Amino acid sequence: MGYPMAGYLKKAGHDVVVYNRTESKAERWTQQFGGRSARTPLAAAEEAAIVFCCVGNDDDVREVILGRDGAMNGVSPGAIVVDHTTASADVARQIHSIAAEKTVGFLDAPVSGGQAGAENGQLTVMVGGDAEVFARAAPFIDSYAKAVTHIGPTGSGQLAKMVNQICIAGLVQGLAEGLDFAQRAGLDPAVVIESISQGAAQSWQMENRWQTMVNGEFDFGFAVDWMRKDLRIALGEAEENGARLEITELVDQFYKEVQAMGGGRWDTSSLIARLTKS
Repeated sequence: MGYPMAGYLKKAGHDVVVYNRTESKAERWTQQFGGRSARTPLAAAEEAAIVFCCVGNDDDVREVILGRDGAMNGVSPGAIVVDHTTASADVARQIHSIAAEKTVGFLDAPVSGGQAGAENGQLTVMVGGDAEVFARAAPFIDSYAKAVTHIGPTGSGQLAKMVNQICIAGLVQGLAEGLDFAQRAGLDPAVVIESISQGAAQSWQMENRWQTMVNGEFDFGFAVDWMRKDLRIALGEAEENGARLEITELVDQFYKEVQAMGGGRWDTSSLIARLTKS
């Protein structure tokens, strides 16, 4: 997702230096958009006013930002580091503390919208951190986002993303069950969706995923493996704050079944596959 996001920054007229752990991807980006590539996050962060990170999980974030060759060792005082990874609130707070010691701003800013949202510059961004730092960073983030919201202090962006994933998990399971029920009842799913999508059941998932779910097409979108990673983070946070995530726990196990079917890289809408396999 960072590939098109960085592209929008370059299109907006910013001087962009990119780093990717797969060097060929960084080279391909510079061929497509111009700009420059660096061999390490440290080198990419040198002289940068703002550094953006978008990787996989907490360990990746620590390596790219806090590691020996990490961005924090190259960034200058007064600069800002923005982490778009969906990670834990704990790692956000850890990085914020280290950044503060270096007089560097830090924002945890996970995104929603998937690969399509990144490619179309239509991401939704949930941001945690100091209000003053957010105000300075928001115009840059606007380059690839349709909505940027300051949720609260450090970690709040990650917590809001957990809410997002909790809601999506239950919603997709409900849609999967509804579509499977409709087909087993002899209804035309297209006619049913045309009707109920005009009422209270309407959702982005319904409008954008019902057809591929009915067709059994899942080779695209947000991977089940990544969704389970996100849900594990949310479930871990719930153990700390006392929230009851009963549906989320159940859907997480359903996704585990999809993984066992070989669907780890399938889109999250593949929940319906475990219902239609019988």
